[in-house]
Amino acid sequence: MQDIRYAINRPISSQEFKEVLQLSGLGERRPIDDDECLEGMLKNSNLLVTAWRKEKLIGVARSITDFNYACYLSDLAVDQDYQKLGVGRMLMQQTQGELGKRCKILLFAAPDADAYYARIGFERNTNGWVLTKDKAVKR
Repeated sequence: MQDIRYAINRPISSQEFKEVLQLSGLGERRPIDDDECLEGMLKNSNLLVTAWRKEKLIGVARSITDFNYACYLSDLAVDQDYQKLGVGRMLMQQTQGELGKRCKILLFAAPDADAYYARIGFERNTNGWVLTKDKAVKR
């Protein structure tokens, strides 16, 4: 689609973010019922790439990065009406374009997205670990 525009660090509201999470299907895995959390997710990200059709937010790549070594792509969400049109790929290309030459993108994929990430060039890494808030670091 030729009328899709991309923006780097264009502010979005938590309501716009919530809506694109819901329309993408990613809302099932995100705290969309917690406005304070959504606002914090946006406020504390330091790289936000968005896709727009006219004035409607249709996609977002939200990252936390040092811009030189590592970029954690926390959310990649594209409205289902615009999936399979290259929007997600372009969001990631735009993200990568903002990063230094040695910076790698890291992400956790939804189970049904594994094939997508493999197809566009990501490599599986089995060295990741997660410590959830309800667990403490053991002594």
